[in-house]
Amino acid sequence: MPEQHVRLAGSERPHPTKSVSIAEPVDPNEEIAVTVSLRDAGRNDHPEQRRADAEKVKESLGRYGLRVTDERLEVGSIEMTGKAKDLNRAFRTELKLFHGERQGVFRGREGELEIPADLDGIVAGVFGLDKRRVARRRVFPGTGENGSFTPRDLEEQYQFPEGTGHGRKIAILEFGGCYFDDDTDIFCRNHGLTPPSVEIVPVGYTPPRTLQDLRRLPAPDRGMAKEIAGEVMMDVQIVVGLCPEADISVYFADWDQKGWIDLLDRVVIDKPVTVSISYGLAEDHPDWSELGISEINKRLAGAAAKGITVCVSSGDDGSGDQVDDDNCHVDFPASSPHVLGVGGTEIVRGDVERSWWDTPGERNGGGGATGGGVSVVWDRPEWQHVRVDSQNPGAIDGRVVPDVAALAGSPGYDLTFLGESSQSGGTSASAPLWAALVARVDALLPAAKQQRFLTPLLYGTGTNGRPLGTHACRDIDTGHDNASFPFPGRGYKVRNGYDPVTGFGVPAGVELLKVLKTV
Repeated sequence: MPEQHVRLAGSERPHPTKSVSIAEPVDPNEEIAVTVSLRDAGRNDHPEQRRADAEKVKESLGRYGLRVTDERLEVGSIEMTGKAKDLNRAFRTELKLFHGERQGVFRGREGELEIPADLDGIVAGVFGLDKRRVARRRVFPGTGENGSFTPRDLEEQYQFPEGTGHGRKIAILEFGGCYFDDDTDIFCRNHGLTPPSVEIVPVGYTPPRTLQDLRRLPAPDRGMAKEIAGEVMMDVQIVVGLCPEADISVYFADWDQKGWIDLLDRVVIDKPVTVSISYGLAEDHPDWSELGISEINKRLAGAAAKGITVCVSSGDDGSGDQVDDDNCHVDFPASSPHVLGVGGTEIVRGDVERSWWDTPGERNGGGGATGGGVSVVWDRPEWQHVRVDSQNPGAIDGRVVPDVAALAGSPGYDLTFLGESSQSGGTSASAPLWAALVARVDALLPAAKQQRFLTPLLYGTGTNGRPLGTHACRDIDTGHDNASFPFPGRGYKVRNGYDPVTGFGVPAGVELLKVLKTV
């Protein structure tokens, strides 16, 4: 008698966007790793139940030939591997091959998953069957002009307190790309810094470490890895330049939903004081599954509960976030209530800092603008005491992003790539800047005030009745709104005080340290 299955709610995946099915089938004997997420993932308040659930999953899926390759019970994940044909039977799906404009050939699926009936209520999600990308890098092209900001310039612009981040662990999350040790060494030499020890942590993806390693990759993978490499090096160099004595770990994974979950599992277990993420996708983009963003959000909640401040770029495509319709959109995971969403500014005429916007307000058109707005997925958390109405008719009273901002546009950041001077930026850069600031401040706080999730503290009320974020940040009240054109052709306004374009504003580092000593 066939084994009974039940539908896994929230697992539906549509046809991948900008992709076509190809006739070649998935090899039925291909070994595929999946991450099985247990109920209440991200929490660890019922360890005995978690262990019992894990044993049930291993027994049930073992009947289909799946075997355990990793257990992360602290965060509620089990990694299992099996043949494609066995995974098709276990989850009642049909794995197919697709070809996408940017991704090339990848494995995917359509429709809902089913799970064995004895796992109903135990298994919350299954990730890794579908390899479509749900991370988009916030790429800023850079002008190559002189005048880009050095680490010392950034310290002065944002009033960083004295310090080096000594003893603080900082995590940088990357999807694909390369890491070139030589570039970090040259960057440090150029800026009078001692090269730090940067730990590379492969989580399902091992980055090339030299040009020779890069050249060994297949041609399609080589081009994408090189394109992302400059962004990886930017993340690291911004953190190194501002926290040269911190313990810096760079985690690498694949671009799919499983990659997100596996990375965050590892981060929650390793417990850095802060995390930098410069990737994301519109929270309501069809390439996310409902379960995907839900399970990722659970890991982010687990990180926040451990006092980890996850700094996430709000996007470089303004209010449209590369979704071509008439609605405004915000990026995930920047829109999660469990992160610090970071928007972007630009500096003009020497010292005037304003919201970042380059015509037409979105990257695909050759410009760019800071992402921001009101979530249509996540309710506004009770600690976010701001009033911002959604631009989308009938939308929920959602989480507002960003919370803060920093330099994203002109004149860019002074960097080193492939041994040469380079300039770049985008909200990809403002996220690691804030991560570095969080670590540097944390190292200077009394022990009882360390390792705390920063975002709710910024919205708390100070002695003068104003949010603490208004003291810890310098308000940005000038600049263009973040409308992107042609879609949706409207955006959110910059205004005095908190706004959904630059949040509370840019860092006032010494004041942030003072504020955090009082709460």
